[in-house]
Amino acid sequence: MPVVTPLVRPLELAGSPPVPPAASGPEAPAPVRLRIDAIAVDTALSPLRLRPDGAIEVPPDPARAGWYANGPAPGAAGPAVIVGHLDSATGPAVFARLAELRAGDEVRVARADGSELRFTVQRSATFPVADFPAGDVYGVTAEAALRLITCGGDFDLAQRRYRSNVVVFTGLAA
Repeated sequence: MPVVTPLVRPLELAGSPPVPPAASGPEAPAPVRLRIDAIAVDTALSPLRLRPDGAIEVPPDPARAGWYANGPAPGAAGPAVIVGHLDSATGPAVFARLAELRAGDEVRVARADGSELRFTVQRSATFPVADFPAGDVYGVTAEAALRLITCGGDFDLAQRRYRSNVVVFTGLAA
């Protein structure tokens, strides 16, 4: 059976993060760059907000990831969220290999103040869009955490989107 490749494969994130709590104390510097050597990712980060439908915006450039700027910054308590496209009409995108990450892999985030944080992959999971566990992914945590999200699973030609999301859960390295 021949494989049909659609012209556009948009990133559709299920659910949306809860409204972030009011900031208390100094804010963490904004992230500006993401590096993941295990999957050859080195990308600048674009700030992202919520769309009118309540979902996180997606990066306009498939070669660049984006940080959900209404939530915690990497290094602050709570789950910071970075999203990126799996592919585009022209080929693989920034998070094409995200599902290959394994426990122990390192994720580095450079921040606007010149500092760099190291996160360690704890686990990776693929969730059907219809059963996306928003509470587990976006829910409040006492410690600094980072979630990396892209599309995954089968592509639904009728809906022109992937049926699943890949989520990589990380924790701040000591």
